[in-house]
Formats: sequence, structure tokens, C-alpha cells
Amino acid sequence: MSTTSSESQQQVIDAAIREVSHIATLPEITVKIIELVENPTSTAQDLHNIISNDPALCSRILKVVNSSFYGLPGQIGSINRAIVLLGLNAVKNIAISASLAKLFRGGELCARFSARDLWQHSIATATSAKLLADELNIGIPDEAFLAGLIHDIGLMVEMQVDREKLVEVVNGIEADTEGNPTKDMMEVESKVFGANHQQFGKALCEKWKFPSVFANVTGYHHNPLDVSEGGRTMACLIYVADRVAGAMEDGYRMDLQDLSFDADVLDELKIDEDKIERVMNKLDQAIEETSLMLQ
Repeated sequence: MSTTSSESQQQVIDAAIREVSHIATLPEITVKIIELVENPTSTAQDLHNIISNDPALCSRILKVVNSSFYGLPGQIGSINRAIVLLGLNAVKNIAISASLAKLFRGGELCARFSARDLWQHSIATATSAKLLADELNIGIPDEAFLAGLIHDIGLMVEMQVDREKLVEVVNGIEADTEGNPTKDMMEVESKVFGANHQQFGKALCEKWKFPSVFANVTGYHHNPLDVSEGGRTMACLIYVADRVAGAMEDGYRMDLQDLSFDADVLDELKIDEDKIERVMNKLDQAIEETSLMLQ
């Protein structure tokens, strides 16, 4: 439990989001794309008009569209064609993904934590989420990928706002002889910062006007069943993907004391251990391909 009242906790979160907004912002074009796609009257041509003004983003989108991620036949050479084939929502998610890599910078914080480690874990979780979505045939692979990519963005808020406090958190978690955390990271965060990375992540997604599904993921990936019924599928998917990524050799798991799966979460997703095992077997190669795609 947090040692602060909910009111003072909200003040801590608000102050952190104000601070991080001065340091790390989404590119203006990404903000425009989000607003456009969230507007039900927008067309593919409207999206094309925005994206075509940014050659770097155009090339990034075409790189992703032509990667094994989508497995589309033949090479797609135009943004117009990409938008038609993938849809506005998928292109929006690619644009956000392309913007995020720049935020996960900052080098090594201390011996046990660096922004690069977190980025690698985010890529692993995103790839795992995409594979899980494919395995479950729920038809939202790009959304699952982006959700995995941003699930721990609250940790980047902490790093940007007060690096020394984050070092204190990392040192306060402690580890056993195998490097497994011996204390609950979110409890330590609440004592040191006055709030935890889920709360910071949710607030940042709301500040950036991300769709609510991503606020739910950043805010509840450790406790997805706390999301209201009907809107918890993605948070449950990322809960599983996070653990799958954490179980990899050298996988980041400072915020995961236990890698076992809550049976109720698996039941919510209608997934069993065999399907998870199949995803684990594909993960190493898929992460390699994803890392190249996001370079």
C-alpha cells in the first residue's frame, strides 16, 4: 500500500508528468496523426497528407510494412498503398512506435539498470505480445505490439524526473543470488517517489491523448483484472507477454518477483500453457527481426 494519501499521490503524479513534458515529448507529427485517426471522419487521404510531409517517418513506415512483421506479399512502395492495406489505426501505431525509441535514451543509470535494458525488454514484450495476439487470433497484432512497447513507460517518467530516486528504487529492490528481486518494486517506488510506474505510465498516456486501451496497459499490466470487464483483454495480454519476456535468458524482471501466470488472467484470455510455450519457442528469432525493424 502507498504511504501517501490519494490526494498527495495525485499531486506527485501530476508534477512528474508536467516535468517530463518539458523533457520528452512526442513529435508534433505523431500527435497530429493520433488526433486524426481518433477522429471518425478522417480518411486515408487525410493521413497520407500528414505523413507525406515527413520523409523519415515515410521510410520508417515502409520499412515496417515490408518487414516480416506483417508478412505481406511483394514490396509496398507507397505510403498510400500502406495505409490502404494496413488501415489508419495500424499506421498510427507504427508512427507512435517510431517516435518512442528516441525517448528510451539516457544510458546506464546504475549497475543493474539502464535505459537500453528497458528498451530491449520493451521490444521483447512487444514482440511477445504480437506473437500472443497472432496465436489467439484476436486480430490486433500492431496494437498488441505497441502496447508491449509502452507498457513500462512509467519507468522512463521516473528516470526523466529524478534519476537519483530511481537508483534508490533499484537498490531498494535487492536481489537474491540469481538476480531475482526480493522486494515488490511498486511498493518500493511508492515509498521513494510517492507513486509507482503504473500510475506514472497511465498518466503520461492520458497526457499524450493515447487511446484508453494503452492507458489501461501502462496502468494495470501487473493487475489487469482490475480493468473493468470488456476492456481488459489487452492489459491481460501484456501481463502474459511481460512474463514471457522476463523469463528469457538475461530477461529484465526487476518489477517481476514471480514469473508464474495468474490462472484467472489466462482464463480471461482463453490461453493455455501450450500456446505460451509455442510463443516462447518463436521469441528469440522474432525479437531479432523486430530489433532490425525498429533501428
